Amino acid sequence: MLSMINQVRQLKIGIILLTIIILLALFAPLIATHDPFSLNDDMVNPPSKNYLLGTDGLGRDIFSGILYGARTSIVIGVVAASISGIVGTLIGGISGFYGGKIDSVVSEIINVFLMMPTFFLILIIVALFGSSMFNVMVVIGITTWTGNARLMRAQALSLKQRTFVKSLENIGESKIKTLIKHIIPNGIFPIIANTTMNISEAILTESGLSFLGLGDPNVMSWGQMVYNGKSYLTNGWWISTFSGAAIVLTVLAFYLIGDGMNNILSPKLNDNK
Repeated sequence: MLSMINQVRQLKIGIILLTIIILLALFAPLIATHDPFSLNDDMVNPPSKNYLLGTDGLGRDIFSGILYGARTSIVIGVVAASISGIVGTLIGGISGFYGGKIDSVVSEIINVFLMMPTFFLILIIVALFGSSMFNVMVVIGITTWTGNARLMRAQALSLKQRTFVKSLENIGESKIKTLIKHIIPNGIFPIIANTTMNISEAILTESGLSFLGLGDPNVMSWGQMVYNGKSYLTNGWWISTFSGAAIVLTVLAFYLIGDGMNNILSPKLNDNK
């Protein structure tokens, strides 16, 4: 596995970049130079010895805010993408394996979801049910499952024609056991890669919600920091710039990992067919 990681350059770069980001987030209390929520009179101060990345309009330290904001982005991204992966895998697996009317109904539901603007749907749900961190994670997860469902459905349609699956049916193995024990484990590879890249999308979505004022006000968020800096783009460019750069780097890290995993797992898929 390590040799394969070394062979895929983007995966190696993504893992190194993500490791650095995670370490900074984990050790934020030790690394941060100030309390990220602390207000002071040094408002819109440029980067300096006392404030490494400057301060925002309320005097809060940007460097410390970015460190703590990493926790929010990573947690929301991973949890939301995991929900999307689990829901999509189960629905897609059931649809492809059982086929018939179930497949027709699920396919229509997927088509309906695909026709709707996902971000607009998320905006409506968050506005109705609140913008807590938990709500944001769940809403992003349950509105972005269709891609994983389509991938798993395609895998299930292919795998159920395999000899070992037909043999299980002949010896009386129940369909649900076959689905859980054999279809999903053998068809999960593309979902793993896609879910990793979905973390990037979840982070961007949360940042967008926060930028629009629909994020959780009780947590430090990169999107909120970018939003707070939009009024100071001329005399406080560092507020939005450094926060935006943190978003870009984190999204890039997960995308590189997902793309690299796809390159590694695809040969396994081809061998299993």
